[in-house]
Amino acid sequence: MKTCLNQVHSDFFLRKMGTLMIKSPFCPHSKVPDHVILCGGPKNRYWVIDVEERPGLKTLTISCSKLLHPAETCLLRDGWEMTPVRPGDVVHLEGRSDGGSWLVDREQGFLVLLPDSLISGTSISSSIRCMRRAVLGDMFKSFDGGSKQMLNGTMVHEVFQRAATAKDFSLETLSKLADEALHSPRYLGDMYSLGVTQEEMKQELHDYLPSLEHWAKEYLNSQTPKAISLKMYVSVATVTELADIEENVWSPRFGLKGKIDVTARVRIQRPRNGFHRIPEEKTIPLELKTGRESNSIEHRSQVILYTLMTSERYNPEAGFLLYLKTGNMHPVAPSHMDRRELLKLRNTLVHHIHSCVEKEAERSCLSRLPDILTNRQTCQYCPQKRNCALYERAVDRSSAVTEDVIHEFIQQETGHLTLPHLNYFSHWLLLCCLESVTMETRNILNTLFTLACVSSEKSGSCAGNLQLSGPVIAQSEGVFLHRFHRSHVASQQGLTNSSLSSRDRIVVSDLEGRLVGLATGYLCEVSQTAISCTLDRDLSKFRGVTFRLDGDEGVVGFSTHLTNLSKLMENSQDSDRLRELVIDLQAPEFISNLSSVLPREAKDTVADILKGLNKPQKQAMKKVLLSKDYTLVVGMPGTGKTTTICTLVPALESVEQGGISNHTEAALIHTLLSLLIKAGCKPSDIGVIAPYRQQLKTILALLQSPAFTGVEVNTVDRYQGRDKSLIILSFVRSTLGELLKDWRRLNVAITRAKHKLLMVGSATTLRRYTPVEKLLNHLQQENMISFKIGFGSTVTRSSLSVEI
Repeated sequence: MKTCLNQVHSDFFLRKMGTLMIKSPFCPHSKVPDHVILCGGPKNRYWVIDVEERPGLKTLTISCSKLLHPAETCLLRDGWEMTPVRPGDVVHLEGRSDGGSWLVDREQGFLVLLPDSLISGTSISSSIRCMRRAVLGDMFKSFDGGSKQMLNGTMVHEVFQRAATAKDFSLETLSKLADEALHSPRYLGDMYSLGVTQEEMKQELHDYLPSLEHWAKEYLNSQTPKAISLKMYVSVATVTELADIEENVWSPRFGLKGKIDVTARVRIQRPRNGFHRIPEEKTIPLELKTGRESNSIEHRSQVILYTLMTSERYNPEAGFLLYLKTGNMHPVAPSHMDRRELLKLRNTLVHHIHSCVEKEAERSCLSRLPDILTNRQTCQYCPQKRNCALYERAVDRSSAVTEDVIHEFIQQETGHLTLPHLNYFSHWLLLCCLESVTMETRNILNTLFTLACVSSEKSGSCAGNLQLSGPVIAQSEGVFLHRFHRSHVASQQGLTNSSLSSRDRIVVSDLEGRLVGLATGYLCEVSQTAISCTLDRDLSKFRGVTFRLDGDEGVVGFSTHLTNLSKLMENSQDSDRLRELVIDLQAPEFISNLSSVLPREAKDTVADILKGLNKPQKQAMKKVLLSKDYTLVVGMPGTGKTTTICTLVPALESVEQGGISNHTEAALIHTLLSLLIKAGCKPSDIGVIAPYRQQLKTILALLQSPAFTGVEVNTVDRYQGRDKSLIILSFVRSTLGELLKDWRRLNVAITRAKHKLLMVGSATTLRRYTPVEKLLNHLQQENMISFKIGFGSTVTRSSLSVEI
């Protein structure tokens, strides 16, 4: 009878708690890694010990103690049971615990999977249409693609934000800011690479300006507030201040991060008793959109996520979507259901990101991604298009692609690649992902959110009780020099006793935990009572706030590696050559004559640099200077490899310095090529000749568009014995350069064209060389020379184009 009673009590306990007994203290996930910090309370972090699944219900056995005792339970239902949580995961729970039992369902509670992995609101909203794109976007972060529309959107954003900073939305100011953006070096290179002119961009950019002015008159400190719908009632709202631009927000509570376009202060007047309106001041996120005014779920989702991640800073009840093309502003008031569904989506996304590597037969391998969409229209302008096809063919090759549309897409993007190329891609992608997983153990968010500043200071990774002192100095665009001092000395431990030192990467937050990740940057100097550092934001407005600075040893730079890996696989002339060298291991090529790369005026300088080297070192130096592709400098320890490399730097500077690159001519050649191809010339019939390799690099950098595929850009020597239907010759220098001094090479250059020769150079310089002067005089008489003073507004000297 006693046994039966115990059994009844046991069954009742299991039903009441909705869980199963912990399987075994020796299960694979019973030991919590040292770097994981667990805690209870509002900032809780739980370790998942076991997962039990039943139809419509998932039960987690969890603990906030590294000893895994006592254990608690969490019941997931009403769609939450689909959360891909596994034993060994860390979760954060929002809601209420009843005697160690949590319930997360349709009406109450949230579960945040792997909360220390912050996912951007943009990634989550993009995953609504395609989860695969969002996962790839996290891997290849720098791979944003590029288009005229994206460039225009970026420039419109900048104009709005600069007008907000100046507090002036008059049409005159907006026009001035637009023209400054059009002539900014930051955007000129993008215009050239996209094949668009300043005039084209000016027209599109100026189309937005009347709408921006109209919005400011209607909403910014307007005397006639606009009616807006917030939840169950209609209110009127006025934007009283644009408080911040590109505010950086980290939310380890919800596993979210983002940069808010504009943080606005809004005065909202609500109806009361049908007549009276009580004004309230609120700080809310304002999301700017330059595209079509769709008020789509993706756009609204971004605003909802911003309200969630700023809940500890401002607790906004709503946000706004501002469509800059029309000047219309849409309120977005999120419900519990909105936030619930987006957090579910975030959990699925973070699961795919962190499950990028899995074990298969004791070997690490890359995991399958979410399926490819079959709607090609959706994928047409996706910036991750090539990476999507690469991953499917190189990693998921075992899966049979049955849909013809997907097979055609994969062939179109990767058909130029061989099996060794695909193996190289998957191998190095796996290595980078493994390294990234290892580096995640250094993620500071766990300590930043859960540990008090005093505890972090004891480990030496943090400096707290700091206040801003002195002026903030803007060193360059997006770089601000700050100086902090101790607000009070909580202990006798000085700042120099921490492990933080010059050039360490840091994260700046407030002591209370409301402003987590307010800015990031690098330490400059650490003294006993003060710290100076450069940050990506100006924190002048936060004077009086007490800060903490935490060292950040997290993952830095993997996006660059993976972006380079992806670009190595693209279908272009440069990438083809790189694959031949790097993957197919073709032998590198070398120039036979050093004079073709070494200007005469640099020979004495290089000779002086080489004086301190022995014979093998000089041979290595010469080999590097003659290399068309690459040179490996190999030697036993102590043979002087480092000395050779250090000597090589000033030697290469001597070769590359001065007028050996001419950006004005390169931009003019880009324009000429665009016009010629539009007129019907085949790119493969066109050749570009320049006497210096640095000029070739400058020109090639502007010819990244697929429209220029086939145009051959090379030195004079590479064209020896060859010709093209049309040749463009760049003279490069504004002084008498090597090409004009060597009449044999000049003869080769101007006789490579079968039908048409275009010469681009400085008129003054070319006329100083008698043979060319006679030619130019004749051509001018025939009206075959066009003079162009400068390019845009960045002109430094006259250029001419000669057509023969």
